[in-house]
Amino acid sequence: MQLNFAAREVALKLVYYGPALSGKTTNLRALHELTKEGSRGRLMTLETKDDRTLFFDMLPLVMKGDSANAMSLRVKVFTVPGQVLHASTRRLVLQGADGVAFIADSQLSETESNANSFLDLRDNLKELGRKVREMPLVIQYNKSDLPNARTADEILKLARGGREPVYTASALTGVGVLESFFGLLYLTWMRLDREHQLAQKLGIPSDRFLRMAGEKLGVGEDFERLLSACVGGKFNAEPSP
Repeated sequence: MQLNFAAREVALKLVYYGPALSGKTTNLRALHELTKEGSRGRLMTLETKDDRTLFFDMLPLVMKGDSANAMSLRVKVFTVPGQVLHASTRRLVLQGADGVAFIADSQLSETESNANSFLDLRDNLKELGRKVREMPLVIQYNKSDLPNARTADEILKLARGGREPVYTASALTGVGVLESFFGLLYLTWMRLDREHQLAQKLGIPSDRFLRMAGEKLGVGEDFERLLSACVGGKFNAEPSP
């Protein structure tokens, strides 16, 4: 989290992490389309010749409380390159992250890639002096609409084995994109509000944060439904023991 008192702005950094071609960039493109123009910045993308993200994508979203003295909240959403050879770049983008969405590929053939990427996330956080269990984290199983994807029961069984909120998605069609994003935003907000009294700084009542965020971003959704869309895990601001 970055505080800019001169600009009266709080900046949060969310990072979408996962194996190559799991749909991290597709999530950001869908999120860009699903939020209103006045609240979002330009989606910046750097790609290789084979259409894989080389460095990162960044989507800034901006919202502000209703009071005259409220500070603005800028949410910067990044992706990391999934290819093995870009390990140092992933660590660089992950630095300073307030929350992480791990985008797994639901296809059974990608099980090993998912596992290796999650270990890579853990190792990179360790290199940065942080721990997975202390990081606000959601897991999204993307490409759940493909014929060779894990079944809903299989994903539910995997979700019950962990603490993180788990979502199913088809980012290409926008399904599960908002649910995953708002789940991560909520987890991150709870953690940072507890540690840094964000609600007071921003002039946004803590219990109204998600609804206000949705209104500012032009998302007319039932936020209880968005949060309850996770198939496992808990929304807990406290780190696991």
